[in-house]
Amino acid sequence: MTVTTRSRKAAAKPEVVSSSASSTTSSSQETEAIEYPDIKTIRDAIPDHCFRPRVWISMSYFVRDFAMAFGLGYLAWQYIPMIASTPLRYGAWALYGYLQGLICTGIWILAHECGHGAFSRHVWFNNVMGWIGHSFLLVPFFSWKFSHHRHHRYTGHMEKDMAFVPATEADRNARTRTLANLYMDKETAEMFEDVPIVQLVKLLAHQLAGWQMYLLFNASAGKASKQWETGKGASGWLRVSHFEPTSAVFRDSEAIYIALSDLGLIIMGYILYQAAQVVGWPMVGLLYFQQYFWVHHWLVAITYLHHTHEEVHHFDADSWTFVKGALATVDRDFGFIGKHLFHNIIDHHVVHHLFPRIPFYYAEEATNSIRPMLGPLYHRDDRSFMGQLWHSFTTCKFVVPDPKVPGALIWAHTVQGTQ
Repeated sequence: MTVTTRSRKAAAKPEVVSSSASSTTSSSQETEAIEYPDIKTIRDAIPDHCFRPRVWISMSYFVRDFAMAFGLGYLAWQYIPMIASTPLRYGAWALYGYLQGLICTGIWILAHECGHGAFSRHVWFNNVMGWIGHSFLLVPFFSWKFSHHRHHRYTGHMEKDMAFVPATEADRNARTRTLANLYMDKETAEMFEDVPIVQLVKLLAHQLAGWQMYLLFNASAGKASKQWETGKGASGWLRVSHFEPTSAVFRDSEAIYIALSDLGLIIMGYILYQAAQVVGWPMVGLLYFQQYFWVHHWLVAITYLHHTHEEVHHFDADSWTFVKGALATVDRDFGFIGKHLFHNIIDHHVVHHLFPRIPFYYAEEATNSIRPMLGPLYHRDDRSFMGQLWHSFTTCKFVVPDPKVPGALIWAHTVQGTQ
């Protein structure tokens, strides 16, 4: 089931997008008035206890997930090499990588909770546990924390959002050779962009390299998302890394924390090096680096589908507000895995964007508390998660102004489909 908002209003104290009756495409179309509740009205609908994290609950999940990860790793190390059949042994390693990726994605999400202050009420404890959890996964905790906070602060903002800001028609017309179009020139890219095998290769590149491109080059961030402007060429794209303390992504006051993030990566790298001296790099690759790519496949897919849906808007700088941006987020369904391993990050993400300090174990209750108020402003799509990844990636190419909602941008194929 998909819930959309383009032609209906939500009840509550209004924040009016537009109430004019004009048309940007034809005299028969009218612009739509969409009223948004203010943030306090939404906050008041949620029980107070949902805003109070419990350390013992958070830690129980933290310990559980690490125990599962190390337990599964130990079993794989001890028993998979003993499988005599080569095909069965390879299959067992592949299955291990998939399962370990699910478990370690849960660890990633718990460290994400720490970054938002939803793990406990103590800043220092959140920082320590988040640094441990993310360093274990070779994620620069503080670097991600600061840029991710800005993603939350400016979700849906076409210039300042930090993640998956869509291309505009002008961007599309001016596109150059990049990984996103497999380094093809503009004419070749347009000729082959709808060929299924080309789309599949692009999607694989998106899933396997998207996270690294974000960390290294601030890929998919808005043009005004940096703290200061870099130069062009190599001197420019080298200065937007999440690993450099003086990067344009961060404020000067954050430099020491970026260095601490790098220290965590160095320590984890040393641990992996020492492990390789004992069991060999091939075994470390099977035990550790399989899950690394699975984890960041899930991270990219989850974030992309939270903010990419054919019925959900982005907003220009003059029309954007925090509430509009936060509600331009989509909850989806991922069944048992989403609820028990991914800690509800897929199923109840809208409320997380409104109030990121709500712990994941209260997210379902908080979501159910605000859904009646939000009405059609709340987005949920329960269709196949992986099916929608393919559908969104192959159809949501660039955004254009929504002729019915001034200041909002919608995916071009959505507008074309309504004309």
